[in-house]
Amino acid sequence: MKKSTNLAVLALLLGLSLSAFAGDLARLKNGFTLRYQHKEVRGAVIRLYLDAGDANFVDVPSDQVAGFEHEDDPPPAEAAPAATADPGSIQQAIADASRQQQVDPDFIHSVIRAESGYNPRAVSPKGAQGLMQLMPSTAAQLGVLHPFDPAANVQGGTAYLRQLLQQYHGDPVKALAAYNAGPERVARYRGLPPFPETQAYVARVLRDFNRKKAAQQKAAAKSTTSKATETKP
Repeated sequence: MKKSTNLAVLALLLGLSLSAFAGDLARLKNGFTLRYQHKEVRGAVIRLYLDAGDANFVDVPSDQVAGFEHEDDPPPAEAAPAATADPGSIQQAIADASRQQQVDPDFIHSVIRAESGYNPRAVSPKGAQGLMQLMPSTAAQLGVLHPFDPAANVQGGTAYLRQLLQQYHGDPVKALAAYNAGPERVARYRGLPPFPETQAYVARVLRDFNRKKAAQQKAAAKSTTSKATETKP
């Protein structure tokens, strides 16, 4: 993926107006909404914690908040009654799809985590199936005959991601929005559609991807420092 280095910046920008799924909703005066786990008033700003931990938060000026309300979480994907796949086979499926489709494996992992939580038998309320939650019509177009087969599902889903990334010239926000809401809605709104579910989905995938890359960079820096220390006389 040519523009993978832009994901961190895009996710940072998105973090000011998007969030992961949670039960409470903050409505902002600029028209955006933020789902959060809990909030804390800190002087002239309100800190909204986006997940169960305290590391992921957004500070919003108090005068920019229109109000708060409670909203139930979107329904999670429902599991079909069948056995789960071996984690090793899923890892291999992702590695194979990444190599063949030239899509960052961490990006594929983040999409799968958001789509199905690594459940190869997941079925959404709308009928999307498998690890990458392919709709039956999309699976058929991609030549995926067995959407609950991890290798076939990941190969098809990654091929679709690659098509979308190419269509939007490497823009991961538009590609993910199209993956979630459909290309026709991205075209209609000329970018990220104003749907809370899609906005949260895009932010969730990018946030997870950036966490992976940040951890890798930290580990690489630590390794370099350690080697440099060892070589000193």
